Amino acid sequence: MTGKSIKNIVLIKGAGDLASGVAARLHRCGYEVVMTEQATPLMVRRSVSFGEAIYATKFEVEGIQAWHVSEMSEVFQALDQGVIPILVDPRAECRAELLPAVLVDAIMAKRNINTRLSDAPFVVALGPGFTAGVDCHVVVETNRGHNLGRAIYTGSAELDTGQPGSIDGKTEERILRAPAHGVVEGQATIGDRVTEGQIIAQAGGQAVYAQIDGVLRGLIHSGICVPAGTKIGDVDPRAEPAHCQQISDKALAIAGGVLEAVLRAGILPTRSY
Repeated sequence: MTGKSIKNIVLIKGAGDLASGVAARLHRCGYEVVMTEQATPLMVRRSVSFGEAIYATKFEVEGIQAWHVSEMSEVFQALDQGVIPILVDPRAECRAELLPAVLVDAIMAKRNINTRLSDAPFVVALGPGFTAGVDCHVVVETNRGHNLGRAIYTGSAELDTGQPGSIDGKTEERILRAPAHGVVEGQATIGDRVTEGQIIAQAGGQAVYAQIDGVLRGLIHSGICVPAGTKIGDVDPRAEPAHCQQISDKALAIAGGVLEAVLRAGILPTRSY
């Protein structure tokens, strides 16, 4: 440890695209952000997910660097350099040593796996599966619509509908799913323009086809073994390749709700930007 105050660390569980939107907004506002992930993340929107550092060691999203670290000393070295450190620590057990001021559950599992109100002085959870005042202090709505990004202090977020949100009128048809259990092998690259019927990947030896025209916005890492039905990719019908490198409108709205909740709790940043 380098003598850095750890009282205002924000520990984020999960480092996918929504978690990364939260991390980026808090980091830009001067908060010390630490993230945790599983050893083999199943991120789809990898080009805007700090969790990509688990595979690449270092990764950058919109000018913000993230490093995959394994020791607590490396966490503080990264923070000293203005970098977001990411630990393989799915249960966020590092909180016992970090003593974060804020814990954000951004796993997006649609249920509470192991987050408790006592995990930090202030606990924020994203989406369904949590109840404010029971297993967290604040829930932030993640469902697209009128309440997206709203900080909820009593009750829960909207129930999981099981249906992807609509983008330009496209819902389930924009999602790529594994047709069989097995290893995924990509045959297209994030940012590519794709057409309906084009083979995007193989999963378990079976082809995965684009169901609409658009831009391939996300695709999980090749070489990962997944169960049948797993979401492995996402085609954006708006067909703007630049969007693949930018934090989404949804992630920014959710991040705004988290930032509002943290500031209302009186937890201030330790850096100036």
